[in-house]
Amino acid sequence: MERLKFFLARLREQLWLRPLIMCLFSIGLVFLAKLGDYTDIAELVPAISVETIETLLKIIAASMLVIATFAVGSMVSSYASASGSATPRSFSLVIADDVSQNALSSFVGSFIFSLVSLIALLSGLYDKGGRFVLFCLTLLTFAAVILTFVGWVDRIARLGRLGTTIEKAEDAVTKAVVARRRAPTLGGAKVDATGGAGEPVSSDEVGYVQRIEMSLLQAYAEELDVRFRVASLPGTYLLPGRPLVFVISKAAQAVRIDRQRISECFKIANNRTFQEDPRFGLIVLSEIASRALSPAVNDPGTAIDIINAFVRIFVQWNRPVDTDERMPLLHDRVEVPELDEHDLFDDAFKALARDGAGTVEVGVRLQKALIALASVGNEAMRSAAERQSRLALARSEAALSLPEDLHAVRAASGTIT
Repeated sequence: MERLKFFLARLREQLWLRPLIMCLFSIGLVFLAKLGDYTDIAELVPAISVETIETLLKIIAASMLVIATFAVGSMVSSYASASGSATPRSFSLVIADDVSQNALSSFVGSFIFSLVSLIALLSGLYDKGGRFVLFCLTLLTFAAVILTFVGWVDRIARLGRLGTTIEKAEDAVTKAVVARRRAPTLGGAKVDATGGAGEPVSSDEVGYVQRIEMSLLQAYAEELDVRFRVASLPGTYLLPGRPLVFVISKAAQAVRIDRQRISECFKIANNRTFQEDPRFGLIVLSEIASRALSPAVNDPGTAIDIINAFVRIFVQWNRPVDTDERMPLLHDRVEVPELDEHDLFDDAFKALARDGAGTVEVGVRLQKALIALASVGNEAMRSAAERQSRLALARSEAALSLPEDLHAVRAASGTIT
């Protein structure tokens, strides 16, 4: 199921998929209308002339081609705007927008439906019953296109805006965080510190780990009667020689490891993904804040919005997980390290604190957020938040020249009572 979700998430980023499905569906509707000629519906419905249906189909065909072209142009402009105003790493989130993809699919599908219907109609495929069914389908298509267009206009006006991109990024990070909290070891076992170092197994590939096929690792470990300790979690950048796993075998047991088979358990690509890599989403949000704090943009309000998003994300990270929601131990021979809160806080706040050190309002809001996160009751999160608070304060002390501004940041950090 997890593999299927990962595969479907990658398909959602392909702009051609839904229009293709809608085209096939539209062609199916054209031939479905022919079934009306094999029923008694012709005796119950009025006769619809070929000219009436032909006129409607020509209107749809002429207008849908223009609207579909306009839709593609508007979507491309929105994608460019999102990449320029936020960060290029947010492109996959924007292009996966369901409303825009459904709208484009409807426009293209309606165009194909009208063309194929015209060919079938003028070829004499339909009798009285088939023409009535085709007429009804044409009216339904026309109504669906109008409703889709009205809803899409509102969506496309917001799609490339910075606020919408931030919302999409936060939603993606939150989903990844919730999934990782439910499966902190990806369904594997916790790392056994007493199990020894093990033999490293590396790969010759270069790229980011997007996904680990835990079931394949488990099967191979059972076959060899060993334990695997994962050394490269999703999001890790692999270089030749960097271990994928460590093989822990019984004492004096000689094990022949197939490196290629181990490598096949790791999905490696040139880019990171949001789905199974919570740290990537935090980095993307941090990049948006850093761009907003650049002298060319000078938008501290966006950075403050990102800080608020981080607070919501880490509160979600700290939220207890019910026993029935937690993934059970499915792969007892695969040890997987849990994410470290210090790494998560570094991804989120390090660059933001550096670029916002000279902006008093960002410094004050950042200190308040970190102090709040330090008090949520999680010892690891408290330690990470206090460390980031100290580093952010040190950066502010080095960047701020006005004593009043520095006093405000110190007061927010709790160093002044």
